[in-house]
Amino acid sequence: MRQKRTGSITAALFLAVVVFFADSLSGCGSKRKDYPYYISYVDSEQTQTVQSGYEPEHASVDGLIQELLDQLGTDTDTLDYVKAIPEGVTVQSWEVEQDCLMLDFSSSYDKMELITEVLCRLAIVKTMTQVEGIESVSFSVKGKPLTDSRGDLVGAMTLDSFVENPGEQINSYQNATIDLFFANETGDGLVKETQEVYYNSNISMEKLVMEHLITGPKSGKAKGTIPAETKLINVAVVDGSCYVNLDENFKNHNYEIQEPVVIYSIVNSLVSLENIDRVQISVNGDTSGKYRDDYELAKMYRADYSYVGVANEEPVVVQDVKDTEENH
Repeated sequence: MRQKRTGSITAALFLAVVVFFADSLSGCGSKRKDYPYYISYVDSEQTQTVQSGYEPEHASVDGLIQELLDQLGTDTDTLDYVKAIPEGVTVQSWEVEQDCLMLDFSSSYDKMELITEVLCRLAIVKTMTQVEGIESVSFSVKGKPLTDSRGDLVGAMTLDSFVENPGEQINSYQNATIDLFFANETGDGLVKETQEVYYNSNISMEKLVMEHLITGPKSGKAKGTIPAETKLINVAVVDGSCYVNLDENFKNHNYEIQEPVVIYSIVNSLVSLENIDRVQISVNGDTSGKYRDDYELAKMYRADYSYVGVANEEPVVVQDVKDTEENH
């Protein structure tokens, strides 16, 4: 396959060490080794990307670009993470214009589950923007520019387009105050409950919010909106959009709680985080159909506080033993 290349990029390699938030997972022992490049993979739980140190063989920029793309689609030999570009999805062609790497994918790209696609994009951008002269990456499928779940053009993406849990405090414990929205006693409105929680910093804030939302309220003035047996499959944030994937137990409806109360319990709780301004909910990765009667899963929802009554005056203070033990 021949790649078209335009614009001016020097042939020198980007030799500065690029250190991401995850330690190298390439089996280099307890002592970290610095690498000139890192390949991004997707963790086995489909919640974030992880990086593994890599030493390229090619000395030319064109050869390096192709080599890194090949590595993004190469199977791994570990169960901890998987290749970023899934089986069956291929890069049909690429070209560079100015400082943007333009990738065109096969039609199978559109068949990826929502969060898989978002993490694939993140891993590609993280990996490819290490190359000197590549500041952003744009995506197209069969020649058509990629659009997001709202139908908007994704456009050129940089590392600033994504939000992930920062890594300066890997494996440390800290506390945070989170605002959660639960149903009121009659199920026709929302009550804000503020909780102080202790957690392992490996857990992203959006995951922390969802886990506590599923656990339910700590006060007697509110009811949980999500069935307790519901499992959080994954949650990811990109460019202000939060994608929540729950298992089928989410549809075990409690009709004593009104439909919008359930939806905006999730949306308002997540939007209370500063990096999120809209939320999409899926069930087992599927965004087709509706939640109950009126709320389309494919839609992005913004916060709606019209259902919220008087919030608790005092926060409910809870030491989050559960999160600490599970992630020690």
